[in-house]
Amino acid sequence: MTSTKTFASHADLEEKKVSFVQLSEHAWAYTAEGDPNTGVIIGDDAVMVIDTQATPAMAQDVVRRIREVTDKPIKYVLMSHYHAVRVLGAEGYRAEGLEHIIASQDTRDLIVERGEQDKASEIGRFPRLFQNVESVPPGLTWPTMTFSGKMTLWLGTLEVQLLQLGRGHTKGDTVAWLPQEKVLFSGDLVEFDATPYAGDAYFQDWPQTLANIAALQPEKLVPGRGAALSGAAQVKAGLDGTQAFVSELFASVKAGAAQGKPLRAVYEETFARLQPHYGHWVIFNHCMPFDVTRAYDEAQGIADPRIWTAQRDIEMWQALEG
Repeated sequence: MTSTKTFASHADLEEKKVSFVQLSEHAWAYTAEGDPNTGVIIGDDAVMVIDTQATPAMAQDVVRRIREVTDKPIKYVLMSHYHAVRVLGAEGYRAEGLEHIIASQDTRDLIVERGEQDKASEIGRFPRLFQNVESVPPGLTWPTMTFSGKMTLWLGTLEVQLLQLGRGHTKGDTVAWLPQEKVLFSGDLVEFDATPYAGDAYFQDWPQTLANIAALQPEKLVPGRGAALSGAAQVKAGLDGTQAFVSELFASVKAGAAQGKPLRAVYEETFARLQPHYGHWVIFNHCMPFDVTRAYDEAQGIADPRIWTAQRDIEMWQALEG
């Protein structure tokens, strides 16, 4: 009888402490010790939420904290990208005045192409992040408004720029930028003391996308995971750390693939190479098999990420960790 080694995330059961921190006059960060973050922009007449949490039940904690500081309607939800853990909580804002769910057209295209498979895959591999999953309505979370490249919203006198600065974590990545306050919400393009998940990534594009973020010279940054970053030095640390991880992982995988080594050998080498420096980062053991698998594909010329299904997750995990 063969034993099935479960995902590293199945051992991750510890509740995380949530922080809700004000970064500027209009910007707030909802963070949870390396669990997925939510950004909040409180404008003159409305609120925008960036990434919803994974279920409507979990979104209620975000709503509760917003309501401690404002009674303005939560009119807008922005999907920084399509991953289920970021978007399935959208329904939780419906009773708070939600009018539009906004995403890049590239993100909508990914939902059409792989949304159902991604939903099943993510819920299966990281159950703790989908608390009260039964509160998620049937079907997918669909944007009601899409854009390509750049979209500007005005929350009264507050300018909010939604920008596609390049591919990285996914092809649809969108950041929210407050130019008046120099605050940026990066989604999973930037992580801090947390391992970038790169199973749907574009490794060769990601460093330039980070450089494009840096060129805006943000003074505050809310990453996809990890503490909110304040001041130029912390922001630089977040950008540099993400860039180093992505670049080092791809360089290692690319070298192994060029030598004709099989995926498992490349995975074991790359894990051993990165573990001393990054092994203490949140979800390192969970992300590495997915990250190396995608990097190996990209190194071999598979331009776009293959779709992760619940079945493919299990087969990959067995092949690399079984």
